[in-house]
Formats: sequence, C-alpha cells, structure tokens
Amino acid sequence: MLKDNTALRDEPLVIGARRFRSRLMVGTGKYASMEQTVAAIEASGAEIVTVALRRLDFSRKGGNLLDYIDPQKFCILPNTAACFTAKDAINTARMAREMGLNDLIKLEVIGNEKTLFPDNEGLLQAARVLVKEGFTVLPYFNDDPVMAKKLEDVGCAAVMPLAAPIGSGLGLLNPYNVKIIMESVSVPVIIDAGVGTASDAAKAMELGVDGILMNSGIAAAKDPVRMAIAMRLAVESGRLAYLAGRMPKRLYANASSPLTGLPWGG
Repeated sequence: MLKDNTALRDEPLVIGARRFRSRLMVGTGKYASMEQTVAAIEASGAEIVTVALRRLDFSRKGGNLLDYIDPQKFCILPNTAACFTAKDAINTARMAREMGLNDLIKLEVIGNEKTLFPDNEGLLQAARVLVKEGFTVLPYFNDDPVMAKKLEDVGCAAVMPLAAPIGSGLGLLNPYNVKIIMESVSVPVIIDAGVGTASDAAKAMELGVDGILMNSGIAAAKDPVRMAIAMRLAVESGRLAYLAGRMPKRLYANASSPLTGLPWGG
C-alpha cells in the first residue's frame, strides 16, 4: 500500500476556464429509468454530464432529465445530438443558453442518419459561429488530424474524435490517427463514441488522451451501475499507466532478473 498519494497525483483536466478532477464524462440516454440514470452517473464519478437538448421531454409527468441532475454537483454539458445541419446545431446551442445552461456545448452535426458519422464541414461552420458568440465548444468529429487542427484554429476548447461509430461498442479502431491528433493540437483530446467496455477505456487512456465521453457503453450494459464503476476505474488506471510510462515492447525475451552487472555475473 502506498504511504501517501504522491504517485496518484495528476494535473486537472482544463477545458476553457474550467478545471475538472475526473477525466470521465458520461451521457444520459438509453437508461431504463431516471433513477437508474442518476445512479449510474453517481457511480461513474464523472463531473461532466452531457444532455441531448433535442431529446428532452418537457411534457413528461414528473419532470424531464434536467430535473434529476443536480447542477450544483455536476457540470451540465448540453449537446446538439440529432442536428443534421450547422444551422440546427447553432440554434440548439443558443436554446441551451436561453435555458440558463452554461456556455459549454458539445457540438454535433450529423452527416448520415444510418452511420451517425459527423458532417465535418458543417461542424466547422457551426463551431466558427458559436466560438464567436462566446461558447466553449467541444466538437465531435471523425478521427481526422487535419480537421482537429482546423477546429482548434477556429477556437474550440477541446477536440472530440470518435473511437468508433456512436453506440457501436467497437472500441478504439484507429489509435494511430488519435496519436497524430494528439501531436497536432494543443487543446485537450477527448475520445467520444464507440467505447464498449472497461478495457476499451483503459487502452484509450493509455495512449495519453485527456479524457473519454461515453454513454452506450454504460447505459446498454446489463448492469449499468456496475459498468459505470468499471469505466471509472478503467479511466483512472489507464491514465495512471500513461503517466507511469509503460515498458518498451520487445520481440524477444528479456530476463526479469538479469545477471549482468552483478559481482558474480557476466
């Protein structure tokens, strides 16, 4: 057991003017009930919780999702899910501001209804407008290093490349592009979409990404609360492994207890 927590210390995750301890962000869709949603969020240890504004049911008896999430405890990250044009995404972000939510916005402009792949061209257009209007923009996009740099250049506070298609649970399909994105930008790189289980989260964090946003990987599990705990631990352990620096991979064996350098060795 560690005598102190020195080895566990880490820099905060900085997004715009905000600082966060947790590097796991969670969504709020696909849960069986509001109560299960809140329980999973609590178990995840996340500080940032994203909410799809276009999917809120304001006519629901007993209140909508925002009535169940304590804004004093969690940072609400409104998102523009289900927007298929830059105009729709911009208007949805403005609606979030009119509702009194903070200036953070997870920006999505979807290009294809079947695959839910982003429309990067529309995304860049919307990002440019929203940054000028004072929003702290976190854009969801394909794992394209060129687009990552363009999004940073227009003023986005972070970039959020997909690991795999939304809701697929396929895990990180192209770690090489993600590594190039990390080298291309100076803002935080947050993996968004496609993480299916704890090992996916750990592998992504071991690359050195700054955080992960997930929804289906937790909500679609047989036991979402247990999976939320697993994801929290995976993000923490993956981050710690990255900070520790893994051993190099070798083609051949290398003795754990070498004889060279010892008084009786060679």
